[in-house]
Amino acid sequence: MAVQLCYNRGCGQQYDIRKNTGEGEAACRHHPGDPYFHDAYKGWSCCQNKSTDFTTFLNTPGCSTGKHSNVKPLNPEKITGNLTKEVEEVVETRPPIQPEATRPPADSPLVRLKPTVAASLVQAVAAIPQPTGEEEGGEAVVTEGEACKNNGCKAAYSKEVASSQCTRHPGYPVFHEGMKYWSCCQRKTTEFQQFMDQEGCDLGSHKWVADKTGTEVQCRYDWHQTATHVTVAVYAKKYDPETSYLELSPVRLVIHLVFPAENNNTFHLDLQLKGVVEVDGAVASMLGTKLELKMKKAESCSWAKLDIPKVVSKEEKEKKEALNLVEMANAAPLVDALDLDDLDLTPQGFQLSDAAKTKVV
Repeated sequence: MAVQLCYNRGCGQQYDIRKNTGEGEAACRHHPGDPYFHDAYKGWSCCQNKSTDFTTFLNTPGCSTGKHSNVKPLNPEKITGNLTKEVEEVVETRPPIQPEATRPPADSPLVRLKPTVAASLVQAVAAIPQPTGEEEGGEAVVTEGEACKNNGCKAAYSKEVASSQCTRHPGYPVFHEGMKYWSCCQRKTTEFQQFMDQEGCDLGSHKWVADKTGTEVQCRYDWHQTATHVTVAVYAKKYDPETSYLELSPVRLVIHLVFPAENNNTFHLDLQLKGVVEVDGAVASMLGTKLELKMKKAESCSWAKLDIPKVVSKEEKEKKEALNLVEMANAAPLVDALDLDDLDLTPQGFQLSDAAKTKVV
């Protein structure tokens, strides 16, 4: 007798292939639907019989009769929720990708902004005392023996020397591949002292007062962003709102602050912005403890950083390092030569003390 196992859901009995007519006592009683599990209930989709007990669910008799089958049914998809509710098919479409906008050129014209000045800043600047005693008649006072600030000139200030010509190097120092020379005359040498002792190649007037660089002030600045705006804050106090300014282009930001209390030294910030902004939507405020600038983004996107770092060429880096070395050498104090004849090198005789000479018995 050929006997096989029925794979219909809810049956699981063995049947005789020759007597598989689907009628009478040999008929297969099974669930033609699929099982579903929802809200702790377990049931069949064909008869809506459901129970919270898993054993009761498995022992639920089939709701339909027919022939036995030795073919395993396919596993259905997970059925949840109300089976009588019609499911509407929702097709999600991806929004079209917007092409990236053209970035304005880096040399776009700058627009000077008109910031709002706080009363606390105006009062703080007005309370700064005026400088006295250092300048007379608009000209700096030069003391006797002051060295000339021109490169290559070794003259010291006096009434006789003040009217003489200055022998100087009008160029800048160059240090390249071990060689040291001035860009104006290019007399190359490998020794730094020989380079510093080179006589000037041009005649001109002495310069007894060094130029003010205006970059000595260091200010901390920070930034943050939202979906639509970027805010930059420079933390500074007692800067002059009349001579300080802000300039902005779609891709560049310039902030210049002047500090009257520090000999009108300045803080200068020049950044090439990472993103693009709308100049018309920028709002600036000069407060007592900081300067704040709020810029509107031209595109609603996140900035990875505030600015694009500037690429410094090798020549500019070497020129800056050479200028720093020359300034340090000029600022170093001169040490007088030591005369060995002034030293007392007479050998000193050492003798025992009276206590050491006493013989112990």
